[in-house]
Amino acid sequence: MSRLTVYAETDPATALIDTRDGARITDALADIGVAFARWPAEAVLADDADDAAVLAAYAPEIERLRAANGYQAVDVIRLAPGHPDRAALRTKFLDEHTHGEDEVRFFVEGEGLFSLRAAGRVHAVLCEAGDLIAVPAGIRHWFDMGPEPHFTAIRLFTSPEGWVASFTGDPIAARFPRHEPA
Repeated sequence: MSRLTVYAETDPATALIDTRDGARITDALADIGVAFARWPAEAVLADDADDAAVLAAYAPEIERLRAANGYQAVDVIRLAPGHPDRAALRTKFLDEHTHGEDEVRFFVEGEGLFSLRAAGRVHAVLCEAGDLIAVPAGIRHWFDMGPEPHFTAIRLFTSPEGWVASFTGDPIAARFPRHEPA
């Protein structure tokens, strides 16, 4: 189940908020301009499903988002435990960065931890299958898929270039808890 843990950006050891309540998560993230919703993620995907199969399984949801928000590009990121490049891929997203456009993810399998820095706090959001998160352009954040990643997320972009990060150079992400699934 999704979880939100909020810390002061100066104190990664003390949780100010720790909740699994969907309404509370939605409200707390809305306070910093981040949209969060829980959608059905009921399609059963084969272990070897390619990007086209994932996109086809969730075509109505994708089209609803595209129509409402003008997204021009859609792709899939899917990682399973044992992926040979998992350590390098995990490292790629662990440093704090921003984007020039919204970062929208619909998790359809597994889980990952988005950490968002805004208003003097770090909002750590454990996203799981069925979670939709839209991080506005310019919000400082990082993403941890864990040491043995297992997730599939559909990503939507307003720019045809897709995922482009601008790293802040701030080492804050290294001070906060990492994603260590049970």
